[in-house]
Amino acid sequence: MSDGPAVMPVTGGCLCGAVRWRSAAPPFAARACQCRDCQYFGGGGGIANAGFATDTLTVTGDVTWYESVADSGNVMRRGFCPACGTPLFSGAVVRPHQMFVRIGSFDDMEVIAPQMTIWTASAPSWVTIDPSLPMVEGQPAPPPAA
Repeated sequence: MSDGPAVMPVTGGCLCGAVRWRSAAPPFAARACQCRDCQYFGGGGGIANAGFATDTLTVTGDVTWYESVADSGNVMRRGFCPACGTPLFSGAVVRPHQMFVRIGSFDDMEVIAPQMTIWTASAPSWVTIDPSLPMVEGQPAPPPAA
């Protein structure tokens, strides 16, 4: 796994292909998240997300957005494909300049690997967490503005 993409742009989409996304810049961070919301969205143990500057992302196709308050207290917007249900995006309303994209939606999942695991206190006992990664029991400080 690399620390960033060797070839630009970074691209991806949903299972059925109705939604496609691309970024003209590499992700600025990647995290495995074990918060309860991500457990719901991932259908079990959490999910892996990569952060992009919102102004580098182009999305084609219809995305349905769901808004809720996360355990961190942030109002979150989460986007998914209305046709196949693939979870694709999430972002805190207070940080509109950043969007996190589910690494599972990348065309090339080797572009970036999680650099830390967050919300480990919420992880079920059966989840395997990479012990070589930094771990945070809850919400870490937000990544810097890209």
